[in-house]
Amino acid sequence: MQTFRSFVVSQPVREILSRRFLQTSSILNIKVGDRIPSVDLFEGAPDKKVNTSEFSKGKVVIFGVPGAFTPTCSNDHVPTFLKTADEIKKKGVSSIVCVAVNDPFVMSAWGKSLDPSAKIRFLADTTGAFAKALDLTLDLTAVLGNVRNKRFALVAENGVVKGINVEPDGAGLSCSRGTDILKLL
Repeated sequence: MQTFRSFVVSQPVREILSRRFLQTSSILNIKVGDRIPSVDLFEGAPDKKVNTSEFSKGKVVIFGVPGAFTPTCSNDHVPTFLKTADEIKKKGVSSIVCVAVNDPFVMSAWGKSLDPSAKIRFLADTTGAFAKALDLTLDLTAVLGNVRNKRFALVAENGVVKGINVEPDGAGLSCSRGTDILKLL
């Protein structure tokens, strides 16, 4: 067994990851100047829909992660936004939103475990509709059971993308941290 991107995996799984996990499209549909697609996400429960157009009013930061409770997302990515949340909000950002292809109960529990003061909204993209609409999907079926988000962070103002960073391999952590988003504000 060897460690691969914070996962302990066997040789067959490592081979699948090398083929699927790190090979991503270089074409990005969502770009600066595009509108955030209108998609229903969920906050805390399946009956608590939040449309992306609702939280895209004003200036917002949206960041996507491959999965709740996964090592890099929990130990590194979300903490960078928690550390920079006050500074981000001082730049006129009304809301910081974390999105993952997970169910709303998992996202709620994950949010409470990492962010008890609720600086970040944790929203569930249950079917991956938002990730698909942004063209930011990553096939992690072999290790996480389904297609997930590529790791990204964007700034939107009144529903229009003003800046976006997408991890080159879809899963690393080199340009989508809280400190990186400060440079886009």
